[in-house]
Amino acid sequence: MSSINELRRLRGSQKGARQQNKAAFFFLLPWFVGLFGITLGPMLASLYLSFTKYNLLQPPQFSGLDNWTRMVDDERLHKSLEVTFSYVLVSVPLQLAMALGLALLLDRGVRGLAFYRSVFYLPSLIGGSVAIAVLWRAMFGTNGLVNEALALVGIQGQGWISEPGTALSTLVVLNVWTFGSPMVIFLAGLRQIPTSLYEAASVDGAKRWRQFRSITIPLLTPIIFFNLVLQIIHAFQTFTQAFVVSGGTGGPADSTLFFSLYLYQRGFGHFDMGYASALAWVLLLIVAAFTAVNFWASKYWVFYDD
Repeated sequence: MSSINELRRLRGSQKGARQQNKAAFFFLLPWFVGLFGITLGPMLASLYLSFTKYNLLQPPQFSGLDNWTRMVDDERLHKSLEVTFSYVLVSVPLQLAMALGLALLLDRGVRGLAFYRSVFYLPSLIGGSVAIAVLWRAMFGTNGLVNEALALVGIQGQGWISEPGTALSTLVVLNVWTFGSPMVIFLAGLRQIPTSLYEAASVDGAKRWRQFRSITIPLLTPIIFFNLVLQIIHAFQTFTQAFVVSGGTGGPADSTLFFSLYLYQRGFGHFDMGYASALAWVLLLIVAAFTAVNFWASKYWVFYDD
């Protein structure tokens, strides 16, 4: 009799587990629809289109590796890669340095911390918007606010966004200004470092700079690594700011021709969607390569408190 009751309980538990699995699948269904219908499906479609000649108006025609071989002689593509790499390699370290510096300042116990944290985080929310890009273009124009401020101290300004030598720098400054997101993450990481370590270091005579180098930075390396990977990926995808500031041309003299902007021009400006799809996959491979290198190099400088 006991074995029969045990068998019934076993069957009941199995039935309950199946019902829970069905409920879990039901709640996960929207995510699966998004994965296959919005992410994975279009990615596979773009991979196919990268081997075709497609102008958005006629059915795609298979062209083999033509789109990929065209990249070798595409001078504007090479220029866009140069601009994008320069932007990423300059703006990301500056942005993280700014974020870490302000996080250290706020971590010292500033009054109204929640207010300042919200204010500093705000640029990360609106920095990629069209409105901010339009504002940035006005500020760095010939008659913009930046030149008016320089005129107050007797400095003759220039059209910062109309000069090839300075146009990209204005976008670098804009990206550095959106330091709020990594700053909040840095601040959370700083709050996890035990104060007893600093107290012990002070007893041993270590000054603040020594404590920063020997305690703060090593224990913060996982957070630095996390922010570094995220911001590199985000920087490679920058589009709105360059499009608005340059009027969609990438000018002057292609000095703000980001890779994503050139991809847009080929796909929707020249209706060369096959080539644009190939460029999209090149961008994916570049971001994947940078991410892989960061993960490989992390074992030499990222320290985990196991």
